Amino acid sequence: MLRQRSLLSPAAKAIYDQNVCEALWHLMEQKRCQTVHTYLPMGSEINIFPFIKQCLAHQKTVICPQTLPKRRFINLILTSLQDLEPGVFGTKHPAGKSIFEGTYDMIVVPGLACDGDRCRLGYGGGYYDTFVADCPKAHKVGVFYPFQQIDKIPLEPHDMQLNDLLVCQAWMD
Repeated sequence: MLRQRSLLSPAAKAIYDQNVCEALWHLMEQKRCQTVHTYLPMGSEINIFPFIKQCLAHQKTVICPQTLPKRRFINLILTSLQDLEPGVFGTKHPAGKSIFEGTYDMIVVPGLACDGDRCRLGYGGGYYDTFVADCPKAHKVGVFYPFQQIDKIPLEPHDMQLNDLLVCQAWMD
């Protein structure tokens, strides 16, 4: 999946990414979300920076993870995309230590693959599964390219099901 994602043409990627950003914003409005936890894209992940910018412009509270050992995040408040620090595994996170300890309306989750049961395959660390397990009331949504949808994700006991999948132009409830 990583290889397939990296082979996506820049033009196709831009169109897919824009569609995902628009669908995420529509979902935020539909669910009346004020607080969103989201990844900061790296490499060939779906570029949701336009969605994040839109959230900031509309005074939504945006929280991004700083990856820690043992499948844990510190969840930091993002106030600007110009104020980021490098993290582990090639990640970035908000600079400073403005830790958020409230609840989330929506959590946007990246991944390598998904299936029709709203299960996702991540990068193997279990970070998001551990995190979303502690947020039962948040609306959890995964974002994927069409070729990332497969018949069945192999599950482990700690794997968590999402509420929605955004597979480019459409999502599955």
